[in-house]
Amino acid sequence: MKRICVFAGSNLGSNPEYTTAAQDLGKAIAQNGFELVYGGSKVGLMGEVANQVLAHGGKAIGVMPTGLFRGEIVHTGLTELIQVKDMHERKATMGNLADAYIALPGGYGTFEELFEVISWAQLGIHKKPIGVFNIAGYYSPLIEMIDHAIRGGFVQEVHKELLVSASDSQTLLKKLAEFRTPVFGLKWKQFSE
Repeated sequence: MKRICVFAGSNLGSNPEYTTAAQDLGKAIAQNGFELVYGGSKVGLMGEVANQVLAHGGKAIGVMPTGLFRGEIVHTGLTELIQVKDMHERKATMGNLADAYIALPGGYGTFEELFEVISWAQLGIHKKPIGVFNIAGYYSPLIEMIDHAIRGGFVQEVHKELLVSASDSQTLLKKLAEFRTPVFGLKWKQFSE
């Protein structure tokens, strides 16, 4: 595991713990010798992670569609900024560069990115570890929703293992490094009965 793709809010959120933990994650990424791949913004939790990676001697690679430069203010101090044409190319580029994924608190965009990489792992498109940084219980409702989907018969119990969770950065990085893709059969139960 060399590069970690971080999905995070382009806002700071309402709880100061989000900012503090995002900064701690950036520091931990750099101190553990990993590189950051992320959306390229200098604002929000995205920017906080990148700033700490850079402040602690790490490498930060941003990937941003040219049309977002006004809304998400581009970080001009990155190790590398890759300009792409749209959001689809952004996600594909980040995925190609990454060896693992972490989702920090965020909104619809963060959720969409997280669920795409989980879906792809479930289908066997990639075998990269995926983690949620459960700062102040932010992702606890999502984890409960996954349990609800398991109880409802839409997610197999073994697929829950595709997602690791922790409330501190060092534990989360350790879980990602130790991750082994679970072994599972067909996703579709009616074909396996």
